[in-house]
Amino acid sequence: MPKAIKLGAFALACFLLTLFPGGVWSALLAINLKTGIALPWAVPVAAILLWLGWRYAGGQGAPKRTSEARRRYRRANPVSGAVWSAALLANGFALLAFCGLWIVLFQLAKSPGNTAIDFSRYSVVTIALIVATGAVIGAVSEEVGMRGYLQGAFERALPAWLAILLAGVALAPGHALTQGFVWSTMLFYLLVDIVYGVTAFLTNSIYPGMVAHATGLLLFFLVIWPHDSGRRLVSMGGMDTWFWIHLIQAAVFGAFSIWSFMRLSRLSSAH
Repeated sequence: MPKAIKLGAFALACFLLTLFPGGVWSALLAINLKTGIALPWAVPVAAILLWLGWRYAGGQGAPKRTSEARRRYRRANPVSGAVWSAALLANGFALLAFCGLWIVLFQLAKSPGNTAIDFSRYSVVTIALIVATGAVIGAVSEEVGMRGYLQGAFERALPAWLAILLAGVALAPGHALTQGFVWSTMLFYLLVDIVYGVTAFLTNSIYPGMVAHATGLLLFFLVIWPHDSGRRLVSMGGMDTWFWIHLIQAAVFGAFSIWSFMRLSRLSSAH
């Protein structure tokens, strides 16, 4: 089988397996909501399944002949304290930039956005458990499947910049399934995936990206996405003061993030 076809088949498998944990979590949560979320049993069940998937992706279980390859592909490598700090700083600036960018893009193009669950009837503890579980599952599955397995395979065959870009493009259909195929949404998630891809490449680990990814999902779940329904399109009301504030936010913190990633690159090379 030609190398390109094998790599394409591997990419498809990575994509499907990356979406699988989120699909299982959605199904468990839907059943739990119907049967009564006062006892959020879906959370520990999902946590156990995620842990088993994490261990298998890292080389545990049969077949033994693929154990070492799975461990290597997972890319869960230890990271020094200095690289950890630099990676989290760069991703922190990127997250602040993405918050502003999401709001700007959401006002530029009509998008279905994220389907939000009405949590008004549930306790704070239940909400916290559900949101945290969703954030962790999303972060771990994407970082393992896309930044570990898929991007790692691409990096072995292609220049790093192209491997990072292709891994981001490969995940685009997954974003489109839940949020619609809209240019603004696709652009946003491509940039986000590139940031996590650069993080994985520079640190040679998915650990910093997982922390940054989960933090970003938590912030968007709790602060950004719940207010999307009230945002006004520029075409319907013009560019108000908040539009410009968020645009400046995206530009300023984006510049800080680029500077921080350049610093991370120098630091990673020194290590």
